[in-house]
Amino acid sequence: MGWVEAIQKAIDYIETSLMDNSLSIEKIAKVTNSSVFHFQRTFFLLTNMTVSDYIRRRRLTLAAEELLNSEEKVINISYKYGYETPEAFTKAFRKQHGITPTDARKKKGHLQSYNRLVIQINVRGAEPMKYKIVEKDAFQVVGVKRTYNCNNGENTRGIPQFWEDVHKDGTNDRLIKLSNGHIPVILGVCVVEEHQKEQGLMDYWIAATYEGEIPDGLLSYEVPASKWVIFEVHGPMPHAMQNTWKKIYSEWFPSNSYRPTGTAELEVYTNDDPSAEDCYSEIWIPIK
Repeated sequence: MGWVEAIQKAIDYIETSLMDNSLSIEKIAKVTNSSVFHFQRTFFLLTNMTVSDYIRRRRLTLAAEELLNSEEKVINISYKYGYETPEAFTKAFRKQHGITPTDARKKKGHLQSYNRLVIQINVRGAEPMKYKIVEKDAFQVVGVKRTYNCNNGENTRGIPQFWEDVHKDGTNDRLIKLSNGHIPVILGVCVVEEHQKEQGLMDYWIAATYEGEIPDGLLSYEVPASKWVIFEVHGPMPHAMQNTWKKIYSEWFPSNSYRPTGTAELEVYTNDDPSAEDCYSEIWIPIK
């Protein structure tokens, strides 16, 4: 099953399970035969929203339709769509639609509908992607890491803050000096350990390649030997990096026979000015 087909199968499963309050990201990922992390990441890259956001928006869209087209009590509709109290339902409903459930029933104001997603392959021959495939032995990185929950989109909010923090406290400059140049210069390393998969957790490292005794205050991680596909990224951060990730999963993987292995993935940042239009960086993904 290809990436696009897998995500569409997951969306179909979500749609048939929206009334099931036991619906979980773990169950949805199982439909796609992928880990929670990789399913979440692919879904976000293709749709620009988390799985939880999609489920919540679809439930509140259907709840609004039911308010308009039935005489069912608001309290019963709130329970039906997974809210423990009418107050929680009203708060979420107002956040999405801008009006209360009572106002919606009285047809006061406009509603905001999120339609069922349909994923399509987007191949743009006019915008070629420059890449190469290399094989590398295992290597060590040293740096700092934080753990994020991918189930609620914590990683998308937390990682930019992490980068800001390491620039402020001098860790970024320290890592630049420690780098042995094996992969220049600073790396963002995404790692999902086996015990983290079912919990939807991931470790994100800001690190540099390094050999020898681990410096005080830093941790080490061994990136396994892999066959890598390396994509060029051109343009200012963070948009150029984010856009390339999206193109990789929406265009490149659906058009090729390769698949990610699920081991550590790398964002490689050079010494270029990150705000420059000609800033150069790379994305490394281990493939099979």
